[in-house]
Amino acid sequence: MGETLTHRERWLRVFHYQPVDHVPDEEFGYWNETYTVWHQQGLPEWVRTEADANKFFGFAPRAMVPIHLDIHPWFEAKVLEETDRYRIVIDHRGVKSMVYKDGKSTIPRYLEFPIKTRADWEEFKKRLDPTDPVRYPANWEEWKQKVANRDYPLGIFCGSLFGWLRDWMGLEGIAIACIEEPTWVEEMMEYLTEFFLAVIKRAVEEVQLDFAHFWEDMAYNKGPLISPKLFRQWMTPRYKRITDFLRKHGIDIVIVDCDGNILDLIPHWLEGGVNVMFPLEVRAGSDPVLIRKKFGKDVLLMGGVDKTKLIAGKEAIVEELKRIAPVVEEGGYIPHVDHRCPPDVTYENYLFYLETKRRMFGIPDPPHWEQVKETLERAKRGEKGVL
Repeated sequence: MGETLTHRERWLRVFHYQPVDHVPDEEFGYWNETYTVWHQQGLPEWVRTEADANKFFGFAPRAMVPIHLDIHPWFEAKVLEETDRYRIVIDHRGVKSMVYKDGKSTIPRYLEFPIKTRADWEEFKKRLDPTDPVRYPANWEEWKQKVANRDYPLGIFCGSLFGWLRDWMGLEGIAIACIEEPTWVEEMMEYLTEFFLAVIKRAVEEVQLDFAHFWEDMAYNKGPLISPKLFRQWMTPRYKRITDFLRKHGIDIVIVDCDGNILDLIPHWLEGGVNVMFPLEVRAGSDPVLIRKKFGKDVLLMGGVDKTKLIAGKEAIVEELKRIAPVVEEGGYIPHVDHRCPPDVTYENYLFYLETKRRMFGIPDPPHWEQVKETLERAKRGEKGVL
């Protein structure tokens, strides 16, 4: 393809199986500890957040509508107890947990959740008022003008039907409710569906958007946390109501963020109008090559580069990128690491991965790429410097 596209044009064309100059250059993110380790290996000290990293590595931008879909007001976050080893805290969602102080990104030990009973839910959902003025920024009209002629994709977050309930009730709590009080679970999902539709309505009707995004995280490496039967019964029709509204306003790219093995849920997401699977954790079973073979071009893909291959070394990186190359070539797929990059991926291997991915898939280097590579060489020479 001869013409050079904007990132917005490129992104939309990839997901509609249309010709592009190259696949979009995107990545997922990093553990907090990864920055600390990489600073010792050459990453400039100013790179401390995902936004910093996106700028430094030269990834293509993508943005979200600045609506507030979370609970409001938040619970008061506070420390209830502290020792040399841990803190017992209540976070802004009202969840009590034990957070260990060893500096590792381990999952906290959850102790208590804000929703245990129907009465708790009735009180909790007061924080999910779609008419709350905080849902939209005060400078909404100004912001709309700012994004009207953008050259990057813009999307809207549409919430979560199961993942949020799991966060608010705990996995054990939501699992027991699914068995003992299924009507209540469905009532909560119905309330959330109506809440999401009410909040996103203004943005979807007033701004030309490119995609929508759900978050679920409702699977582990053996499969989903609820049965596909319950998913199809409770969730598929509610997704469909939301995605029908989105498609009515030209939004036909709908992403779901779900870790783990999602194979048994994909057909039900597709039926509900959710068509982009992300981040495709390969070792959990969500392999983009397998998914495309099984579901064809109806499914769109983001992620799917096995992070453990970046740990294994350069030869493994090359082989992994070769493995997914036919799916990239086929279209409907933006390849990147299949979850946040852990600190046992070296800075050198990560730069090699980015460069190899760009060479293999025809992605041009960002203008400052030679300077980025020089940070690694400085570190090898024992020098320090800031890009």
